[in-house]
Amino acid sequence: MPGNPLALLAGADVGLLTPEQRAAVIERSGLDQSLISQYVNYWGDLLRGDLGYSFRQNRPIVDMIVERLPWTLPLAGSALLFSAVAGIALGAFSAWRRGRPSDVSLLGAMIALDSLPSFWLGMLFVSLFAVQLGVLPSSGAVAAASSLEGIDLLIDIARHATLPVVTLSLLSIPGVYLTMRYSMLSILGEDFIRTARSKGVNERGVLFRHVVRNALAPGVTVLALRLGFAFGGTVIIETVFFYPGLGRLVFEAISSRDYPVMQATFLVLTVAVLLSNLLADFLYPRLDPRARKA
Repeated sequence: MPGNPLALLAGADVGLLTPEQRAAVIERSGLDQSLISQYVNYWGDLLRGDLGYSFRQNRPIVDMIVERLPWTLPLAGSALLFSAVAGIALGAFSAWRRGRPSDVSLLGAMIALDSLPSFWLGMLFVSLFAVQLGVLPSSGAVAAASSLEGIDLLIDIARHATLPVVTLSLLSIPGVYLTMRYSMLSILGEDFIRTARSKGVNERGVLFRHVVRNALAPGVTVLALRLGFAFGGTVIIETVFFYPGLGRLVFEAISSRDYPVMQATFLVLTVAVLLSNLLADFLYPRLDPRARKA
């Protein structure tokens, strides 16, 4: 990346520093050591829970992440919950009515929704609901300079989170929908479905007891994987809505070339993806007995 970390470490007057002062700043930050030494020191600090200090704010990065994470977790969690319910329900409906106009129309709508840029959809919602209609706030997490408390504060937080949650949910629904639809279509052709129908099981029982139940395992696995990527998806959404979460912190760190904060936030996002993969591996055998036997 372009730029000089000294401009952040020493302030705007970095050009006025003497060579000795420059060397002192570099030594104090550990940038005078070899890359291998810096890497070893980084891992030593990481194992102690020390993510370093921000060049821009001169604060412990752990404190900055702890401040932002409580805003991102409900945002990503709510979007994942809504997209799971809607995606599974719509995918099941579409597969059950495969080939009919309702299935074709829904499939086309989901493919179109999946292709929409997240920043464009977010700005569209801001223009419509915040600017034109004025029913929802356009940015932030709470009203500026407000003295709200209790239930009024919770309502205000919920109003500010509505547009980011809706945007993130709509962008997550197509992936769950497509997985559920194709999973159900593969199960509808299985022999045990024909056997259930030949035994006189009604269509409602076939749908819920046999098809949906067996098709849920891949869908839940996809949801577990999307849990990790939901954190990364909030970067654009939180930037568009100026939401003070972890995604916004990533954007601010990149914009200001705050390298230690970038390292720490990328590490958190990576760990989230790895943990979601482990969660998917843990859940799948418990949802599908055939996987346990294998």
